Amino acid sequence: MRVFHELTGRSGIHGAPHPVRRSSYDKARLVGRHVTGLVTRSPFVGHYDSLVVPHPRKPNGVEIYTEELRAALGPSALILDSGINGTPLPGSRNLDFFTSAAGALHGRSADDRGISEALRDLTGISVPIGALVAREVPKHLRLRALYRALLRRHRIKTVYVVVGYFHQHIVGAARDLGIRVVELQHGAISPFHLGYSYPGRPVVADQPDELWCFGSYWTTVADLPAGMRTEVVGTSYLPRATEKNPHRVVFLSQGTVGAELLHVAESVAKEHPELEVLFRPHPSEHASDYTVPAGVRLSTGGSTLDLLASATYQVGVSTTALFEGMALGCRTAVADLPGHEYLEPAVAQGHALLMSHPRQLLSAPLCATPEVYYAPSDLLRLTADQTQ
Repeated sequence: MRVFHELTGRSGIHGAPHPVRRSSYDKARLVGRHVTGLVTRSPFVGHYDSLVVPHPRKPNGVEIYTEELRAALGPSALILDSGINGTPLPGSRNLDFFTSAAGALHGRSADDRGISEALRDLTGISVPIGALVAREVPKHLRLRALYRALLRRHRIKTVYVVVGYFHQHIVGAARDLGIRVVELQHGAISPFHLGYSYPGRPVVADQPDELWCFGSYWTTVADLPAGMRTEVVGTSYLPRATEKNPHRVVFLSQGTVGAELLHVAESVAKEHPELEVLFRPHPSEHASDYTVPAGVRLSTGGSTLDLLASATYQVGVSTTALFEGMALGCRTAVADLPGHEYLEPAVAQGHALLMSHPRQLLSAPLCATPEVYYAPSDLLRLTADQTQ
């Protein structure tokens, strides 16, 4: 995933997916929290049966992907929630000091076995593979050993993790000890997502045993690694669709294509002056990055899901929110920008429209079977099964 983001960023195809910016003051505060957390947030105290690693993104302070799971497991679960790129959940523990320190000492470069040269020949883009390897491999090995000690300390039976491909040191530590690992889906999965797509289903190191998906669509849309099972866990976090505003269209941005999508929003506003055109930045984006043109209004307050529940139309590229909007009764148009391939199956099913001209928006379809993307929650059965 890191190499993919380097390639798409350096080529100009995509912007930064989840930009993180810190001032010198922010960095100093972070170091202070790390040191304080050694005493106040140590995960080595207490007794737990399971480990839950939530998503760092928490709109309005709510982490939607593990909220129901955490409630079902109760005090038997150790909640390990980093404060490095977000605000940790109340009562959670972390190993942030060690996470930061693990990557502090490393060589400048390592033998990349010719990968940099091969990528440059193939794509015309130079990516410092040797520097990435020199930094990430020692960090992984140090953290993997630390998490083995943590899992042994509590005799953890199951690890639940969100975004497993960025927590491979935790997944690997659990697999070293024969501990079951469940990943909870957090976003769109497709054949183009390098965190999940392994054509031919080869054996891949440090992968979860199971992937719990929002709906049946996600269980077959990509070739998962060999041995990884899927379950439809459904979801309970979507609000009920409210009365629709017939003139409201919501553009769902993301860091990779935000600037280009804003141009599409401007063209829609000019083509359809009767519409209320709202541009919604991704939670990881910065509203200050955008100068909004006439006819378009920046939407930053409240819940994106509540906004979609009130909208008639939605437009985006590859964000998960497009699938959520389908389940909330939005007519869906996919902007013809890099990344639209994520929605090709939905377009082929007639659940969405690939929009190359703003006049096409009014022809965007409704999804007739939203439950294939977001089924009712079945989490209580799954967690009951694993504890028996």
